[in-house]
Amino acid sequence: MSRALPKYNKRRVGLIGGAAAVALSGAVIAGSALAGESSDDNGTNARTLAGPGTISCPDVAPRLPAVPASARAEVDRNLGQLDTQIAEANQRLADTVGQGGPNFVQNAILGPLEDKRAAAINRIATAIGRTAERPAGLDALAACTFTK
Repeated sequence: MSRALPKYNKRRVGLIGGAAAVALSGAVIAGSALAGESSDDNGTNARTLAGPGTISCPDVAPRLPAVPASARAEVDRNLGQLDTQIAEANQRLADTVGQGGPNFVQNAILGPLEDKRAAAINRIATAIGRTAERPAGLDALAACTFTK
């Protein structure tokens, strides 16, 4: 028996296996690219989902009094957190479309968001209150609304 035969078989098996892997990968990619498309192009079988809606919150910055320079960095940081919280809530809203019952958005998204916003607004008021008069009435800006 020749010593070249086992090497030849290994190469052949490797070549055939590699070609099969490439063909299978191509089939998977083509299948996922065509997923959801129908054979007729008139669009009658297309299914669209309604958008998840958006969460709107009152803007806090215009309601603030003059911010002392010593509190400016902390106030800006907390205002940025308020924007981030809204973006995260909208993302969670999009990720959970169709989940939960009739009060899901209120209980799972708006309620916790209001608590987070109230804490950030309180930190803003405290930062201003250290060197100037603490602003009143900002707590009303914590609540947000959901629009479909």
